[in-house]
Amino acid sequence: MWIAISLLLAAACVALAVRAHRQRRAAEDRIDQLRAEIYALQEKQKDVIAENRAHQLAIFNSMVEGILIVDEHGRIQTANKSLERLFNLSTSPYGKTVMEAFRLHELLEITERAHKEDVVREHILTIPGIQQTRFLEVNAAAIHSYQDQLDGVILIFHDITRIKELENIRKDFVANVSHELRTPLTLIKGYVETLLDGAKDDPSVATRFLQTIHKHTNRLTFLIEDLLTLSRLESGDVLVQRQPNLLADLIDRVLDELQSVAAQKNITLQNLIASDLTLDIDADRLEQVIYNLVDNGIKYSSPGGTITVAAEANPQGATISVADDGPGIPHEAQSRIFERFYRVDRARSRDQGGTGLGLAIVKHIVQAHGGKVWVQSELGHGSTFFFTIPASSDINPR
Repeated sequence: MWIAISLLLAAACVALAVRAHRQRRAAEDRIDQLRAEIYALQEKQKDVIAENRAHQLAIFNSMVEGILIVDEHGRIQTANKSLERLFNLSTSPYGKTVMEAFRLHELLEITERAHKEDVVREHILTIPGIQQTRFLEVNAAAIHSYQDQLDGVILIFHDITRIKELENIRKDFVANVSHELRTPLTLIKGYVETLLDGAKDDPSVATRFLQTIHKHTNRLTFLIEDLLTLSRLESGDVLVQRQPNLLADLIDRVLDELQSVAAQKNITLQNLIASDLTLDIDADRLEQVIYNLVDNGIKYSSPGGTITVAAEANPQGATISVADDGPGIPHEAQSRIFERFYRVDRARSRDQGGTGLGLAIVKHIVQAHGGKVWVQSELGHGSTFFFTIPASSDINPR
């Protein structure tokens, strides 16, 4: 009997062991299945995160503004293409600190300010360069999690270099115009007051003073006319009406007009342009170009000099030159002489009575024709101004 009981107990134990083994195997299989499901979910979540990150980065890369995102430890998590271009980065800054990537203490300070203050607005970041100093407007904001914990900082960079340049041009323009207007007005006012104080009673003095007043009122008139002309040219209000014209005839008309002025300094004016050279041009505007260039040559050339107008035709149009044997232009000034009011020698230029706008007008008229203008000069050996007039078919729409 005990043997039977023992056998039954042994069988029961075996059955329990087999059952426990099966349950354990089933549990292990279930655990493996759950692990596989969790792994699949994790992989799917990684794919979703990667897809969202790629979508976010694609949006950031399409933006003109530079975008920089750093985590709470100051490590860069995102930097778009515009940011890399703004800072001329050769490698991706991802994972680096702000100082490692940019070497700018000011940028690190902006990031730390955003940590403390939550928002930094319209901070102007100046980046010195060899060829150009650049200006970036930076706005930064702290990033908080749903539990209001600090997750990092996002910075947005907007390139305002061109705005700064235009602002400086405007300031210079206002300052220059104010000065150019103030000088003749002060002289006119002084002479008028002297006349009123009794100088008018002396006919010789009154005549001389009135002639001076007349000269400076003409100077004001020329300045205002040049300002209006330049304004219309820059705004595109002046339409170039191109028609076939014999260039030599046009040059002759300008030289005839300036002959009496040149004769006062015994300066010879030469027209070396072939009589049959025909160009499609706006004759009135091109006369203004030639007039300004020849007039400048007369003003700055020494007595007894020569000014020569020549042209070289080619399939693309023609290159026209105006050469003088004056004092020449320093190399460092040659890239700036077509700017408004720029003068190589301010004192001498004002003595000559120029407005400082003639070459700027020349540049805009030539550009309106689709051409370009430049100068070649050497100190003590005169200057030659060149400009191109493309054939009509070669002009690109503005």
